[in-house]
Amino acid sequence: MRKIAVAGTGYVGLVAGVCFAEVGHDVTCVDVDEKKVKLMESGVSPIYEDGLEELMKKNNATGRLRYTTDYKAAYKEADVIFIGVGTPEMPDGSANLSYIATVCRQIAESVEKDCLVVVKSTVPIGTNDKVEQFIHDFLIRDVKIEVASNPEFLAQGTAVRDTLHAARIIIGTESKEAEKLLMEIYEPFNIPIVSVKRRSAEMIKYACNDFLALKISYMNDIANLCELVGADIEDVAKGMSYDERIGARFLNAGIGFGGSCFPKDTKALKFLAKQYGYELKTVEACVDVNTRQKTRLFEKAKSRMITFDGLKVAVLGLTFKAGTDDLREAPSAENIKLLLEQGADIYAYDPVGVPRAKLQFPEGHIGRGQMHYVSTPEEALQDAAICFVFTEWGEIKAVKPEDYKKYMRIPLVYDGRNLYTTEDMKNAGVEYYSIGR
Repeated sequence: MRKIAVAGTGYVGLVAGVCFAEVGHDVTCVDVDEKKVKLMESGVSPIYEDGLEELMKKNNATGRLRYTTDYKAAYKEADVIFIGVGTPEMPDGSANLSYIATVCRQIAESVEKDCLVVVKSTVPIGTNDKVEQFIHDFLIRDVKIEVASNPEFLAQGTAVRDTLHAARIIIGTESKEAEKLLMEIYEPFNIPIVSVKRRSAEMIKYACNDFLALKISYMNDIANLCELVGADIEDVAKGMSYDERIGARFLNAGIGFGGSCFPKDTKALKFLAKQYGYELKTVEACVDVNTRQKTRLFEKAKSRMITFDGLKVAVLGLTFKAGTDDLREAPSAENIKLLLEQGADIYAYDPVGVPRAKLQFPEGHIGRGQMHYVSTPEEALQDAAICFVFTEWGEIKAVKPEDYKKYMRIPLVYDGRNLYTTEDMKNAGVEYYSIGR
């Protein structure tokens, strides 16, 4: 088993570190936040991810998993250093690589023996070449450093399962030695490994994410056309799902994709293509469709209502999808912003997303509107004039069609996740609008 250091303890770094420890490696996770480190040492995860805390506590107890802010101590004796820090989107759509650069500088100044540096963060094609050069530029000891690409393919909400039981592992290396070491690291996972050159590995990550994003936007585009021609997108999706060339996944129409991956990665690939003088028309269309889709229900509601000013509006679901507390690029956020601008009195429910939502939308008066958070869907619905459903949490699915009629002042529901059948809502006396039906 190898001595591994992991830079960054977000969705990528922490999950990777915990899973490496789970299969027997000696792992030290590095983060700059002392409070976060103490929290993780106590077995508490700073992110909401199913099964993560249980594995943290288990491997903390064995001594295979540690956390520190002392990057020098973590890096100096590591056989392999995985970089899992964020690469947030810049205003122009490019990736911000400043966190990567900071870690590279720290590695260059800390390593005391030959080491493999592995970039797990999603980075533009060619970044690993620059990382290797950057580390060599600042290296202060006579040691051999190689850089490899090992993009992650986890989904928030199922990240632990996606790591331990992945369909494949992608590694990008420029030497047989680096390839052999990475294969040794991943051998205990017993998962197929696809070994390619570094730039191909970087492109595989973007190509996969953008393809899935394209699939979602395509279904949303078809759903919008279904509404106009009188077809039902769920019937269409069911018919498509039997075609093995298409597959059954990512066919659900809705209010667009969010989170930390798809929005950022589609814009980053679009930006990269333009740098090379190439226009990725399919990806550009995907970005445009998704942007419009997020506020489609708001626009429908706006045309239905005289005003939102002073109306109680129920919002069910805040996170960009169920199973995570992440609100990055969540459709709910854009809609809440518009509703507050229109003077709405919002009562929002989410089983795990409220603490993060409060950072973006503090409770109380915001502009013309007001923001409130409640602990049950029923509290949000009580005397509401309109309801928006943004996330497919089980707690929200459990709300019955008749409950909207029972609790709301006006049983008017705009469902961005198609949680109900149109027939059930009609029979319950609910005015119901969904996507593609």
